[in-house]
Amino acid sequence: MCFHYSMSQGAKNLENRYNAPFPHADDWTPTHHVNGFSFPQMPVVTAPPGKGIALMNWGLIPSWVRDEEQAVNMRSLTLNARSESAFEKPSFRKPILSERCLVPADGFFEWQTAGNSKIPWYITLTEEGIFSFGGIWDVWTLPGKDPLFTYSILTTDANPMMAEIHNSKKRMPLILSLEQEARWLNPSLPREEIAAMMTPFPESQMKAWTISRLITSRGADTNTPEIKKHFPGFHIPDKT
Repeated sequence: MCFHYSMSQGAKNLENRYNAPFPHADDWTPTHHVNGFSFPQMPVVTAPPGKGIALMNWGLIPSWVRDEEQAVNMRSLTLNARSESAFEKPSFRKPILSERCLVPADGFFEWQTAGNSKIPWYITLTEEGIFSFGGIWDVWTLPGKDPLFTYSILTTDANPMMAEIHNSKKRMPLILSLEQEARWLNPSLPREEIAAMMTPFPESQMKAWTISRLITSRGADTNTPEIKKHFPGFHIPDKT
């Protein structure tokens, strides 16, 4: 699962990383802690032609949703899309085939279960910088209202490192390699090739450390670089 991530680098870094324009960069602020349950508007890289960086709300609302009540109820259930069932689920089966996107991040957060406690971790790649979650998007329109563009992050089984951290569900976000990004954006990619990319990212290219429980404190300002700093004293529980 992935309900919390970081995209703390600025618009220029995004444009350089993806070699794409970011027309509405002034409407977005880099964020150290993105909480999916606030359904924020975040940068998403869309497919060519017209490749660019767009702002979309996290929590996919399918185009067929009838009304606002249904949309509100649905979006908390579509922050993530399980890769194993994305081709069959009504909310995801159209966008997984033709409306895929890259979701830029520079890290993400996950919680480890240790008895009755939840230990927060920050996870990033060994080559620090912006990387891409595999995402899907859709657009929802009600008569008389502006279109609402929304997205979901794909998830896979956890690799061994993530299975120890996210030891309750053993899931992780779909992370794409640089070589996979252009193919993921290809709207004509066959289903078999899409499915072949939805595998756990290698743990050898990831690193993680425990952080302060401040991230779960109500009322605390978690949009700060300090939220991602190592907080000593936690450990991975003994598996024996």
